[in-house]
Amino acid sequence: MAPRKPSHRDTGLFGKLPQESRPPASPAWRANIDGGSRGNPGPASYGVVIRDPRGEIVARLKKYIGRTTNNVAEYYGLIAALDYAQANSIRALRIESDSELLVKQMCGQYKVKSAELRPLFERAKKMSQVLASFRIDHVYREHNREADLLANEAMDEVSGKSPAASPTIKVRARFRGGILYPLEDINLPDGAEVEILLRPASKN
Repeated sequence: MAPRKPSHRDTGLFGKLPQESRPPASPAWRANIDGGSRGNPGPASYGVVIRDPRGEIVARLKKYIGRTTNNVAEYYGLIAALDYAQANSIRALRIESDSELLVKQMCGQYKVKSAELRPLFERAKKMSQVLASFRIDHVYREHNREADLLANEAMDEVSGKSPAASPTIKVRARFRGGILYPLEDINLPDGAEVEILLRPASKN
């Protein structure tokens, strides 16, 4: 009998899932987490979206955590998700994060060399081991938009900004082959939505 070929469920973005990723004995809840810092280090916050086993969003968490780095903010998001699980007697939890560093450290593929991250890693590790089932996966940023938007909202609220109060930015672009190409750099967070007003540029 020929050996079974591995399916897409057997592998993650980094190849075969480590033993750390235990299959849930009961239906798993899912948490998308994200942390960000404007300046790195700079004003930082995290965002967390919690879904129940049916896939319905049951909680949106966000918090400004002061001036720190992206990586610290990512760990705060993870700890917030684990804390929610403990507070709500959740026994099986799957974490999705777009931070390759955090995921590989939690899976034991990367060592935690940073003295700043070490206590956060140890706290998250201890909390995860209390669960009957814990899994953490890396996802691309486009699949983590809701958590990213929450993290940015938390920073905007502290700085007094809001999406409605954001200034209008005029950017020159060229349309070619069905695609609009900006002619200058645009500093926007991932997942940001923009409104485009098409107006042909005047030629001098």
